[in-house]
Amino acid sequence: MTSQKKTLVAVGDVLEVEIEKVAHGGHFIARHNGAVIFVRHAIPGETCRIEITSTGSTTNRADVIEVIQASPDRVAAPCTFSHRLGCGGCDFQHISISRQRLLKADVITEQFARIAKVELSVQVEEVGDALRWRTRAIATTNNKGQLGFYGARSHGVIPIDDCLTTVEEMQMSQLTTKIWKGDVRVEIAVANTGERNIALAPTRGTEKSRLTEGAQVLHEDIAGRSLEVSQESFWQSHKDAPAVLTGAVLGFANIQEGDHVLDLYGGVGLFTAALISQVGSAGSIELYEGSKSATSDARRNFAHDENVKVITGDVAQLLPRVTRADIIVLDPPRDGAGKIVLTEIARIKPRAVVYVACDPAALARDSAYFSELGYSLDKIRAFDLFPMTHHIECVALYLPAKVS
Repeated sequence: MTSQKKTLVAVGDVLEVEIEKVAHGGHFIARHNGAVIFVRHAIPGETCRIEITSTGSTTNRADVIEVIQASPDRVAAPCTFSHRLGCGGCDFQHISISRQRLLKADVITEQFARIAKVELSVQVEEVGDALRWRTRAIATTNNKGQLGFYGARSHGVIPIDDCLTTVEEMQMSQLTTKIWKGDVRVEIAVANTGERNIALAPTRGTEKSRLTEGAQVLHEDIAGRSLEVSQESFWQSHKDAPAVLTGAVLGFANIQEGDHVLDLYGGVGLFTAALISQVGSAGSIELYEGSKSATSDARRNFAHDENVKVITGDVAQLLPRVTRADIIVLDPPRDGAGKIVLTEIARIKPRAVVYVACDPAALARDSAYFSELGYSLDKIRAFDLFPMTHHIECVALYLPAKVS
């Protein structure tokens, strides 16, 4: 007797499905004859006709090609390039902005329940307008020199005439009228002081970007300071993110005068700039960052602050040398800090850890590690710093677990 195999889906299949829930990564779950399908451009509760775009042993993907029964939260995308065959940047433009935030909260809740085994309720907080917020953008040209963005899960460039999420000062609509060199990455940055620079790099290979417009160093005004940010250094892309995130970090950290603070993955010093007045002359801050460009900026930014020390190198390799800290702030890359770094943080025994994260799955995983190491999640805030996309920014506070 042979067992009956599951009915599989194939690329090109057109199916009618019910959309169940949002998934991490901006997709939505549907099922068909035993196959789980991750669907783009859907909303939970809808009935849709979808087309299978790829299949695999664990993952099947599809696009909505027709909405049979629409959600009341479905809206017309404000951007004409936001559709299944268009720009892959804004995957939530078809959803009302209030529902976008609810869906992002659902993702955070699900990730913590599944990965960290923690039940929590979180509200994704609105931050400014849903359009014209992005101050950093990486566009690409096609072989004709037309400026655009990659399509979803594609290396094909979709030419555009504007990007509605970029700030007006970026002047994206003017940049798209220019004929560029073909097949280049175009990195555009605008500071809150009004400065703009543009750098180009080939889309293939490892060649560094080359500045073609503006100064190599932009200036960002934050926390009563002017911070230098080189073209190669990281800076938050939402125009309001620096103020929002520093406010959240300060609110959780509860800095006391004289504290010794570690600013891990500290970049050019965004959080150090906000924390330095809190620790006072009796306190100190050590900023650890792997990017040489960013630490070069940070050293200039705090050249006159004797109680700030900037260290370049891999955080995981540098932390074993640290013997004490009262407060630790960390803002790791999307993959998160990981168990090695968290183990070292627990060894140092700070009285509080404030974790800034752009991926709820990585944050949930690290929360599970932290729980094993004796630190528990005390508070969490989430911010809609990437409207029209599935991305979310969280700030979490961890405290030493109470011994019962």
